[in-house]
Amino acid sequence: MSYLEATNDLYRDAALTPEVGLCCTTNPIWQFPGLSIPKIMQDMNYGCGSTVAAQDLVNNPKVLYVGVGGGMELLQFSYFSRQKGGVTGVDVVDEMLEASRQNFKVAEEENDWFRSDFVNLVKGDALNLPIEDGSIDVAAQNCLFNIFKTEDLKKAISEMYRVLKPHGRLVMSDPTCEQPMNDELRNDDRLRALCLSGSIPMKDYIKALTDAGFGTIEIRARKSYRVLSPNHYPTDELIYIESIEIAAIKDPMPEDGPCIFTGKTAIYYGDDDYYDDKVGHVLVQNQPLAVCDKTAAVLSKSGEPFHISESTWHYNGGGCC
Repeated sequence: MSYLEATNDLYRDAALTPEVGLCCTTNPIWQFPGLSIPKIMQDMNYGCGSTVAAQDLVNNPKVLYVGVGGGMELLQFSYFSRQKGGVTGVDVVDEMLEASRQNFKVAEEENDWFRSDFVNLVKGDALNLPIEDGSIDVAAQNCLFNIFKTEDLKKAISEMYRVLKPHGRLVMSDPTCEQPMNDELRNDDRLRALCLSGSIPMKDYIKALTDAGFGTIEIRARKSYRVLSPNHYPTDELIYIESIEIAAIKDPMPEDGPCIFTGKTAIYYGDDDYYDDKVGHVLVQNQPLAVCDKTAAVLSKSGEPFHISESTWHYNGGGCC
């Protein structure tokens, strides 16, 4: 049995018998005015963060969500895209698609604005998406891509890039790990399916996105997730795993490399009212400006009086690029 088959079996069981916190953290459930999320959807929230952000979801976007879970995020996306087929959910597991379909009937009873035909459920593979090129405004996945091994991860990301419109957004949440893992952990298909042993360092995760062509990367959250301890797992040391929320934007790749936002800010405190670097960044006296890591490095070497903050690993737009 391959690791992908093991993953499908795990989530087939999870669809038939919902298991709260199966593989991931119990994340806060974002509520919006007039939105009621059925309890069954909350019980089937198999994600390690959230991919739903209001700033991404303007003007009735076409949304793609891969790995439907119990349908919770599909319902949340529908809140912002109230049109027939405005949201497409893709999953390879028949039982998970059917569970979401049934959960939408409950959602219709609890939300007078929602109709099940707002969501188009499609059987499909993240490695070969049944979606047209350049047809999606916002693509998302939650705690799925970390399961993939290197070549499959590259393929899954390239598929998301393919279906996005220019300047479209790929919004994701996944576990990451900065420590090395031994082969026994890496090759344990169940631990990989449980969103544990497939976790890779953040820099490798970001590189996979930029290698696919995404010109702008936003780190929106970074938080504690799990530990693999020697008394419970085949490891000689305690391994700490975090989860991140990240957006990759299909902007043209700058000549000097991608713009990666990790939550740094720059404050100009010179004698003038403002500082203009002549390449698009104007910093007003003593006012913080969110900057990508690339701009932060340039400003810090400019010889001008700047305070450059450390990465906060939290960024929600409004920055330098």
